[in-house]
Amino acid sequence: MHITRGFTGRPRVADPGLPPGQYDAGDDWPVLSAEVTPELAPADWTFRVDGLVAEPRTWDWEEAHRLPPSAYEGAIHCVTSWSKFGVRFAGVSLDAFLDVVRPQGPATHAVAYAHTGYTASLPLADLSGGRAWIAWEYDGRPLAPEHGGPARLVVPHLYFWKSAKWIAGLRILDHDEPGFWEQNGYHERGNPWEEQRYAGD
Repeated sequence: MHITRGFTGRPRVADPGLPPGQYDAGDDWPVLSAEVTPELAPADWTFRVDGLVAEPRTWDWEEAHRLPPSAYEGAIHCVTSWSKFGVRFAGVSLDAFLDVVRPQGPATHAVAYAHTGYTASLPLADLSGGRAWIAWEYDGRPLAPEHGGPARLVVPHLYFWKSAKWIAGLRILDHDEPGFWEQNGYHERGNPWEEQRYAGD
């Protein structure tokens, strides 16, 4: 969808909740994917955390749902300049998974990977401390496949390309290993408030 924001009439009052360079998408939730949406049933979904951890572990759908439930309510921000407010994701805090596997001392980063093969790199600090979720519901309903269902990673304080759809696992590392978009010129971290869109920003 092409959006022109050049002729707005009267000046707009800056929204303090809107990062620089972003616009409020309102009720829209644009569908942007680097890959074809897979046909992945909950019964076939798994989530694994391995790498620099004390106890690598894989959860299936039922096992993940037995972890303590958690939710995120707030905003999300896409590097393509839209932001969406009042989103409600439900699932499990990533901390619940990390507490089981116990990342080891040298661990600093993670590669999130999808059942499709998509990858995104993130500092481990951005995935822990109540800052990230494995989500399977949106607004009280199962997460739609085009938005990452049956389950996706949600890291709302970073640009949304970091929130890998169709999440399959995390590989915990002692270094940064660029993912799909990071290899194609996007910023290694992606903080919307600092407009970290591209390498060098």
